[in-house]
Amino acid sequence: MKPMLPMEKYFGKLELVYEFYGAMPTGVSVSETGRIFICFPKWGDDVKFTVAEIVGDTLEPYPSLKTNLGSQGNSTMSFISVQSVVADGRGTLWVLDTAAPNFSVPIIGGAKLVAVDLKTNTLRKVYTFTEDVVLPTTYLNDVRFDFRVGKAGYAYITDSSSKGPGAIIVVNLENGDAFRRLNGVNSTSPDPYFLPKVEGEILMNRNKDGSTSPFRLASDGIAISPDGKVLFYCPLSSRHLYSISTEALRDRTIPDTDLRYQVEYWGEKGASDGMITGAKGNLYAGDYENNSIRKILPNGIMETIAHDPRILWPDTFSIGPDQYLYVIVNQLHRQARFHYGKDLRQKPYSLLRMKIDEFPAPTFS
Repeated sequence: MKPMLPMEKYFGKLELVYEFYGAMPTGVSVSETGRIFICFPKWGDDVKFTVAEIVGDTLEPYPSLKTNLGSQGNSTMSFISVQSVVADGRGTLWVLDTAAPNFSVPIIGGAKLVAVDLKTNTLRKVYTFTEDVVLPTTYLNDVRFDFRVGKAGYAYITDSSSKGPGAIIVVNLENGDAFRRLNGVNSTSPDPYFLPKVEGEILMNRNKDGSTSPFRLASDGIAISPDGKVLFYCPLSSRHLYSISTEALRDRTIPDTDLRYQVEYWGEKGASDGMITGAKGNLYAGDYENNSIRKILPNGIMETIAHDPRILWPDTFSIGPDQYLYVIVNQLHRQARFHYGKDLRQKPYSLLRMKIDEFPAPTFS
């Protein structure tokens, strides 16, 4: 009997948490009590509710179906198209609403950051943005928090625009004052020399009419150090990892022309969508080109902790109180817009997890 030919090595113990047979999910967050929240942006699928909670083996609209019917009510007090949900470890689920279905120009007053009280399941506070913060090209992507600075803490949001400048949007949670930082600089912009290859094929925009264009998305992945002093980020169209002092980001006396020189470069970590930090200071990031999950130690050493054929585009990460790393896998690269209008995604999409023996990074003292 002839021996089998050598095959690619796969490793990392991944467990299936949930299968999605409806709309494609992007975001996941696990609260300090173990509740799991998911979001579904409106990218063309039939999205019945854009934020949900996994309750048993079902998806329930969260906090209510009415709140999720953004087109039928007040765009400020209801969800339109949510890209990210983040539980902050102290009783609040933060909902980042792009208000940009199908990557359209954001609906004025609709792009917002919403605090939902997890005890009462009600909207507690809504932060909207002025037109010099959320531009016509803006796509609000992901958000991280630090409640140890200022009177009510700060939020940091990535603008992953495909047509305009990328940026980090800084929000003072005391008064809602928000401003753009690192606007259009190299570290928040797509790498012009990046040619993504997923499942062995070049990833690019391929339209129904046969025309093509490069895949270009700005700052996307974001993570914050356990002490809140360093913000890590990366463009989606890039393999590079960057960081900057959060104190410098908040200091508006430093102009962007000078601020860019305070950016630190950490090297290539692979092309990532989501990122998250643990309490030990380790950073976890996806590598969507290689069906992998990477761990970056505080000293900069990088290792691959999972390489699995099921990791078909690792999107958002969350670390639960059970010390598991949760990851949404959604086949984003198989969408019709990358394949001349033909949708190659195969349901179900999945929520996977793996044990990392590390708690989530704290957001408060």
